[in-house]
Amino acid sequence: MKHRTLPAPSFVEGVVVALVVALAGTLAYSAFSLALAGEEALRLVTAGLGLGYLLYLLGRSPERIGRIVVLVSWGAVTVLLWVLSPTLSIHLLVHLAMICAARSLYFHQRPLAAVADLGLTGVGLIAAVGAYLHTGSLFLSLWSLFLVQALFVFIPPRSSISKADEEENEGFRRAHRAAEEAVQRLSSTR
Repeated sequence: MKHRTLPAPSFVEGVVVALVVALAGTLAYSAFSLALAGEEALRLVTAGLGLGYLLYLLGRSPERIGRIVVLVSWGAVTVLLWVLSPTLSIHLLVHLAMICAARSLYFHQRPLAAVADLGLTGVGLIAAVGAYLHTGSLFLSLWSLFLVQALFVFIPPRSSISKADEEENEGFRRAHRAAEEAVQRLSSTR
């Protein structure tokens, strides 16, 4: 079965995702807070948005390997968070770390790109906290967090190969062909 190749995510797409996430999170919190305490409603919204964003990332990645493992791991960590019931801050940090890890696995090739993604996640968290402290708005807080996350598309993608890497691969291919030819000559002279 041939998989269709999607174009890489764009910043504009990330802005739309940020808007959808902010709206969905605000509406979900409003609904859940009618039945649950404020902090429990926020935990549920955080888990739901984390899963939604994770599914978005998996759906946009050309990589197909490991998706089940990532989803099962996310589910296990989420259940563990509910059982251990850490502070809301820890709950949020763990979900952000899982998002960062998924982006690093599926969109970044090098460790430096993963570190840049971690930094981007931290900046997004700072923007979200700042927005909430200044406005008290969950919508603006979520919008700020995911708007900054939309910038991950500017971190060099997993599939980018530098000119030096291409030249190194070509050198390897030439050496491989030469070795095969030498083995053929040796085997044909006997």
